[in-house]
Amino acid sequence: MTTATSLTQDPIKPTLVAMTLPMLVGMITLMTFNLVDTFFISMLGTVQLAAISFTFPVSFTLISLSIGLSIGTSAVIARALGAKRLTEARTDGQVALWLGAALVALLALIGYLCTVPLFTALGAGAEVMPYIRQYMDIWFAGAVLLVLPMVGNAVLRAAGDTKTPSMIMAGSGLVNAVLDPLLIFGLGPIPALGMQGAAIATLISWIVGSVLIIALLLKRDLIATRMIAPAALFSICRKILRIGLPAAGANMLTPLAMGVLTAIMASYGAAAVAAFGVGARLESIACLVVLALSMTLPPFVSQNFGAGLMQRVQQAYRLCARFVLLWQFAIYLLLALGAIPLARLFSDEAEVISIISQFLWIVPLAYGLQGIIILTNSSFNALHQPGSALILSVIRLFVFYVPLAWLGGKLYGVTGLFIGCVLANILTATLAWFWFNRAVVRTSQESMV
Repeated sequence: MTTATSLTQDPIKPTLVAMTLPMLVGMITLMTFNLVDTFFISMLGTVQLAAISFTFPVSFTLISLSIGLSIGTSAVIARALGAKRLTEARTDGQVALWLGAALVALLALIGYLCTVPLFTALGAGAEVMPYIRQYMDIWFAGAVLLVLPMVGNAVLRAAGDTKTPSMIMAGSGLVNAVLDPLLIFGLGPIPALGMQGAAIATLISWIVGSVLIIALLLKRDLIATRMIAPAALFSICRKILRIGLPAAGANMLTPLAMGVLTAIMASYGAAAVAAFGVGARLESIACLVVLALSMTLPPFVSQNFGAGLMQRVQQAYRLCARFVLLWQFAIYLLLALGAIPLARLFSDEAEVISIISQFLWIVPLAYGLQGIIILTNSSFNALHQPGSALILSVIRLFVFYVPLAWLGGKLYGVTGLFIGCVLANILTATLAWFWFNRAVVRTSQESMV
């Protein structure tokens, strides 16, 4: 396992590569299996595909909370490890798991009670609502099992271990992919459960991931198991939430913006919503390298921040940004060339194929710039500056992204909406680059005072 010492002393590029590659493998496996989920549901029909597309903004809200808590956990524990406070790091990990389970359970309960008005506000009609309920009722019931593997993996990443989290993600995704066709379409004595089957497959994969991560953390003695005094418990919760809540808020802005865009797309019909949902899932695959870096760069930043090595922080950030721009441009070329065949994998309706193809010809052009925004957000959190990450997210989504997409849609329809998304990423990435580099310089100067 990569140790706290190696993250603060070993050469930057080899260290980041060694941390990112296993995480990338795990995420590729997981995201591919999740895309399989959408593929099998698309075989049920366009209405079911539209239903699963409507669920994305809502389900991603809980996922965003889990991501935010994992970001707070990683930043707090990695800084403690960088400063050699090992007992503190173990206790922080224990409290983070408790905290994550409690908050996600509360939010899932609210979502379950408000399912119909919530999805109605997103533009879901009577035709798709039964399918949404079939999926989300089960999804909400098991959501607490979503957060445990995410926070537990954050504890491992904070210590520099990215190989194990990748294996757990891949294993959970494999379980989901194997169970999906069995439970959706049925086989032998197993009945065809349709949308419910897809949700049950996801739930079982969460159970597997939760059991594995808790057992591993206990075996490695990475989390404490003692009783914690209320005063200490609240103090640790505040420490995690000081970063975790703004990070969760920043992440929750994404599904909120996606919800607004989904509602805008609904004005163009069910085919547009279905196509947009497919595009969003293909985007998650296309940006896998960025997402992997956004998980491995923060522990590096936090540990070097804890050790007072700000020059290494800036070097790592700039190295990752340059790489992401080149990599994502290559991905854009592949998506643009394969747009129509990819679209035909998910639908045989001409209108759906046309909109998916337009998405792939336009939106991925700015994925490299979007990558810089994602890395900047995660690095701000790693520097314990969650407010800056939150403000950057607000600017990106609600000053640039949604307004420009809406304006583009008004002027040029679906094509104009996609162009607006590209322009928003160009403007936000420029701001993010200069803002973070200035923050690093300022933090370095403050540490020398």
